[in-house]
Parts: sequence; structure tokens; C-alpha cells
Amino acid sequence: MNELKQQAPQRYKKELGLETFLFPVFFFGVFALLSWKMGLANALNTMMNTAYALLMETVLYLTAICVIMGAISALLSEFGFVSLANRVLQPLMKPVYGLPGAASLGVVTTFLSDNPAILTLAEDQNFRHFFKKYQFPALTNLGTAFGMGLIVCTFMYGSATAMGQPLGMAVLVGLLGAVVGSVVSTRLMLIFTKKLYGPDEPMTTQGVNSDTPRNMRPIRSGSIGNRVMGAILEGGHSGVKMGVSIVPGVLVICTLVMMLTKGMPAGGYTGAAYEGIELLPWLANKIDFILQPLFGFSSPEAIGVPVTALGAAGASLSMVTELIRQHLIGPNDIAVFTAMCMCWSGYLSTHTSMMDSLNCKELIGKAILCHTIGGLCAGIAAHWIFVLLSTVF
Repeated sequence: MNELKQQAPQRYKKELGLETFLFPVFFFGVFALLSWKMGLANALNTMMNTAYALLMETVLYLTAICVIMGAISALLSEFGFVSLANRVLQPLMKPVYGLPGAASLGVVTTFLSDNPAILTLAEDQNFRHFFKKYQFPALTNLGTAFGMGLIVCTFMYGSATAMGQPLGMAVLVGLLGAVVGSVVSTRLMLIFTKKLYGPDEPMTTQGVNSDTPRNMRPIRSGSIGNRVMGAILEGGHSGVKMGVSIVPGVLVICTLVMMLTKGMPAGGYTGAAYEGIELLPWLANKIDFILQPLFGFSSPEAIGVPVTALGAAGASLSMVTELIRQHLIGPNDIAVFTAMCMCWSGYLSTHTSMMDSLNCKELIGKAILCHTIGGLCAGIAAHWIFVLLSTVF
């Protein structure tokens, strides 16, 4: 994520503008709402205590998953499994996504890591020449739909013990739902880009030259043992960086969402962790006639998970554990969460910088719109596929 920020050029706005006056109203309005319901002291204490609880109980657990999965991902790449997966996926890309077979490498790399991994590929001249100009911006939508996929699937599957029932089918259905969302998002994006650039304009190859010969893959030096240890240690190190990078999202976004989701305890507000004003469940109840047939959520509180995934997938995962502990969700919810958390995977916080880095600033709004629709379709598809399979089996 830090590399992504370094690549994006500095932007400027007028010193005083409309947002200068609107933001303080919104910012202090949120605190006023929390304080009116909870009391200022309790609201501040709950905010700090919830952030601390999330750091100790959730972030460290997610970091451990990131380290293990980072090591596994590096091993899979080092010994050719990623290349094999790329070859297997290539024939599907053109008919399904409308993109060249090389785009399948973007699916694999972002699934094993995070959204910005697609930018490394985009700078490779040998990679760029496979694309026409209208196809290139859609890489943002394709890559984001699979960002942190391995971590999301592993976390959801590992929740089976806490839930007390197997979740393998739910996770697989969620993965299939994310694929549906990725197709919708990418295809919608191609409609806009084709109108802007035309269907025939070639892609300029002005990225960083790649020294990798065609049909070859780079490996680490040394014996097999050295390559194994190097992959494990380097992959684990990248997992540590990914684990640290999710801390702001979990502590800031998830704390706010939880305070808007949780309610007052039986004895009244005390300033303890996980207290709140139940605003999101109240809103969800108002539109339950829409949410229930679309997503089949088991409780109004479940809406907080995909809402949090808009900003950070890691933060949304931290809410799942608490919902399971309170018996508020079931396997269908896990399927929907897997699909939406993977497909959205914090796109509101990465899409702007990623499109900027691809020199496609004029398409930022359209990319966000397409991916919003794609994430909703992912959740809807996961729910109804799960219902169908549950009926059959």
C-alpha cells in the first residue's frame, strides 16, 4: 500500500472550498450523534477500548494468518504453481472477461496478495503489449475483485470451529460469487473504456522493461533447500507488512462501524468495548424487505461486514468473529461475506490511487461505480447459489 501511495502524484485543491465547510459539519455531527446517545465520556472510552480490543484480539490473529499465507504464496510462486495456474486460467479470460490471457496472472497475484499487486504487472512492458488500450484500465476492477482472496477464504474457512459446523461449501460458494462479481465489474468497465478509447487502439508499452525471457520464470539462487527457506522467510516478511498495513483499517473503520452497529448493554453504557448506538441495524431493519431476498442475512448486524469491506477487507474480517461469538450469523452469511469481502476488498481506499497510477484518472468514478455493482452482484449470487445447493444437498 505504501508503494501505491508513492507512485501516485501529488494532487491539489483550492485552499478553501465547499468541502472545507461541509467536512467539519459531518465530522462533529458523528461525534454529536454518539455523544447524544451514549454520553461524551462513554463514547470516547468505548472508542479507545474497542480499538484496543480489536488490536489485541483480531489484528494479531489476522497478522499471523497473513504471515503464514505469505510464506505459502511465496512457495507456490517459487516452484511454479502460480505459472501453472496462469496457464490453466488463460483460455477462460477472453470469453469470460473480454481480456487477453495474460490478465489471468493479475487474478493469481492479487488473490495471493492484495489489490496493488496488479500495478507491478502493469509496469511490465512484456505484460502491457498483450492489451489494447480500452482493456488496460479494467485491470483495476479485475485485480481488486480477487484482492486478499487467499486470506479471506482461509479466515472464513477457519471460522468453522467457532461456528460449530463445516464451512467448506460456504467458502467455495463465496469464491464463486466473487468470480460472478468480478465478471460483472470488469465487463461493465469495458463498456465505458471502449466508448472512450475505441476498440482498436493499441496499448503503449512504456513500462519498466522485463528481463525475464518468454516462457521462463525467475527463481531464487541456491539449492532447493535454500530456495524453500528464502521463499518462506521473504513471503512471511511480506505477510508481516500486510498485517501491519491492515491496522489502520481495522482500528479506525471497524471501530466506527461497530459503534454504529452494537447496542447498549443491559446495565447501561459503561464505556467498555463493543458498545454502540445500533444505527446500522436500525437502518437495515428499515430496508430488510430488500436485503433479505437479496442477501439472506441472518441478522441486521450482518450488514456491517460488507459495509466495512468497502474500506478495508481486513477490518471486515474482524467483525465476523464477534458476530459468530454472538450467534448472529450462519453459513449463508459466510458465503455472502466471502464473496463481498473478496470482491470489494477495500476498493474505496485503493481504486483512486490505482487508477491514477495507471494514468486513467478520468475513469475513476466509472471504475468505482462498476465495482460497487459488481460487489452487490457477488453477494446476491453467493446467497442464491448457497440456497440452491442447500436445497439439493
